[in-house]
Amino acid sequence: MSIQFLTPEESAAVDAALLTSPEKFLTRLTLSTAKLLAYIAKDLNTTVEALTNEQMIAWFEADSKRKQSEGVQASVLNWEAKDLRDVLAE
Repeated sequence: MSIQFLTPEESAAVDAALLTSPEKFLTRLTLSTAKLLAYIAKDLNTTVEALTNEQMIAWFEADSKRKQSEGVQASVLNWEAKDLRDVLAE
Protein backbone atom coordinates (compact mmCIF):
# COMPACT_ATOMS: atom_id res chain seq x y z
CA MET A 1 0.00 0.00 0.00
CA SER A 2 2.96 2.31 -0.56
CA ILE A 3 1.88 5.94 -0.93
CA GLN A 4 4.26 8.49 -2.42
CA PHE A 5 3.84 11.76 -0.57
CA LEU A 6 6.40 13.77 -2.55
CA THR A 7 6.70 13.19 -6.28
CA PRO A 8 10.02 13.41 -8.13
CA GLU A 9 8.72 16.55 -9.85
CA GLU A 10 7.88 18.20 -6.53
CA SER A 11 11.26 17.24 -5.14
CA ALA A 12 12.96 18.71 -8.23
CA ALA A 13 10.99 21.93 -7.80
CA VAL A 14 12.22 22.17 -4.20
CA ASP A 15 15.78 21.51 -5.37
CA ALA A 16 15.46 24.35 -7.90
CA ALA A 17 14.17 26.80 -5.29
CA LEU A 18 16.52 29.45 -3.96
CA LEU A 19 16.54 28.00 -0.46
CA THR A 20 19.19 26.79 1.96
CA SER A 21 19.49 23.05 2.59
CA PRO A 22 17.60 23.28 5.92
CA GLU A 23 14.86 25.30 4.21
CA LYS A 24 14.62 22.70 1.42
CA PHE A 25 14.32 19.94 4.03
CA LEU A 26 11.56 21.84 5.85
CA THR A 27 9.77 22.50 2.55
CA ARG A 28 9.85 18.78 1.61
CA LEU A 29 8.66 17.86 5.10
CA THR A 30 5.82 20.38 4.94
CA LEU A 31 4.66 19.27 1.47
CA SER A 32 4.75 15.61 2.52
CA THR A 33 2.98 16.34 5.80
CA ALA A 34 0.18 18.22 4.04
CA LYS A 35 -0.41 15.23 1.76
CA LEU A 36 -0.23 12.78 4.67
CA LEU A 37 -2.75 14.80 6.67
CA ALA A 38 -5.09 14.85 3.66
CA TYR A 39 -4.69 11.06 3.35
CA ILE A 40 -5.40 10.52 7.06
CA ALA A 41 -8.45 12.82 6.96
CA LYS A 42 -9.87 10.99 3.94
CA ASP A 43 -9.17 7.61 5.59
CA LEU A 44 -11.04 8.79 8.71
CA ASN A 45 -13.84 10.37 6.66
CA THR A 46 -13.24 13.85 8.00
CA THR A 47 -11.49 17.06 7.01
CA VAL A 48 -7.91 18.02 7.78
CA GLU A 49 -9.21 20.95 9.82
CA ALA A 50 -11.34 18.63 11.94
CA LEU A 51 -8.58 16.12 12.70
CA THR A 52 -7.71 15.91 16.37
CA ASN A 53 -4.39 14.93 17.90
CA GLU A 54 -6.06 11.82 19.28
CA GLN A 55 -7.31 10.79 15.82
CA MET A 56 -3.85 11.26 14.30
CA ILE A 57 -2.16 9.27 17.06
CA ALA A 58 -4.73 6.48 16.69
CA TRP A 59 -4.22 6.45 12.92
CA PHE A 60 -0.43 6.11 13.34
CA GLU A 61 -0.97 3.33 15.90
CA ALA A 62 -3.28 1.48 13.49
CA ASP A 63 -0.77 1.84 10.65
CA SER A 64 1.97 0.52 12.93
CA LYS A 65 -0.17 -2.46 13.99
CA ARG A 66 -0.96 -3.18 10.33
CA LYS A 67 2.79 -3.16 9.61
CA GLN A 68 3.47 -5.53 12.52
CA SER A 69 0.72 -7.99 11.65
CA GLU A 70 0.73 -7.87 7.83
CA GLY A 71 4.23 -6.67 6.98
CA VAL A 72 5.79 -3.35 6.07
CA GLN A 73 4.25 -3.30 2.58
CA ALA A 74 0.74 -3.40 4.07
CA SER A 75 1.26 -0.14 5.95
CA VAL A 76 0.90 3.34 4.53
CA LEU A 77 4.20 4.50 6.04
CA ASN A 78 6.81 2.01 4.87
CA TRP A 79 9.74 2.67 7.15
CA GLU A 80 11.27 -0.21 9.11
CA ALA A 81 13.11 1.27 12.11
CA LYS A 82 12.47 -1.16 14.97
CA ASP A 83 13.11 1.49 17.60
CA LEU A 84 15.00 4.74 18.05
CA ARG A 85 18.31 2.90 18.52
CA ASP A 86 18.11 1.97 14.80
CA VAL A 87 18.11 5.65 13.87
CA LEU A 88 20.79 6.66 16.36
CA ALA A 89 23.18 3.88 15.19
CA GLU A 90 23.36 5.30 11.65
